[in-house]
Amino acid sequence: MSSSATRTASFTITDARYVGAKVGTDLRLLNDLYGRPNLSDIDAYTEEVALLLRDGYLKAVSYGFRDPTSNEWKLRLRYTATAGGQLLDSRPGALPTAADVVGYEFYSYLTYSDTFDALTAEAQNSVKGALPVTRVGAAEPLARYGSTSSGHGYGRNGVGVGRDVFLGS
Repeated sequence: MSSSATRTASFTITDARYVGAKVGTDLRLLNDLYGRPNLSDIDAYTEEVALLLRDGYLKAVSYGFRDPTSNEWKLRLRYTATAGGQLLDSRPGALPTAADVVGYEFYSYLTYSDTFDALTAEAQNSVKGALPVTRVGAAEPLARYGSTSSGHGYGRNGVGVGRDVFLGS
């Protein structure tokens, strides 16, 4: 990924919000299908993606349903930041419509980019403090038994996210 200074010259917050809005549409479809995430939380998730993507601080973010006991995903949408190359700009959707998520909690897990990791602790805290979602450290949920499909992505002006969908068996 390019540096934040280079990225902001051509990839604006408007571009980032365009990409984030497509992620938000997927989350609204999850709500339509499975009743979660809460509609009131989706705008915060969307803005979090946009702000981190704009500055090159997003590595990946996942949303879905996990077993809190085993920390394993049942259904996961993972968005991985990409820059340059052949970016996709798909229509949101094409989500599994019959996953059995009864007894699973809605969960989100985010990893920061190497660019973010290179910031001082003070700068990292400043970035995190400006985000609309408060995250705490936790072990990443596992996606062990099931299938993953990819081929969706959302991009604009040279930056975007690739999406894969994991459905546990």
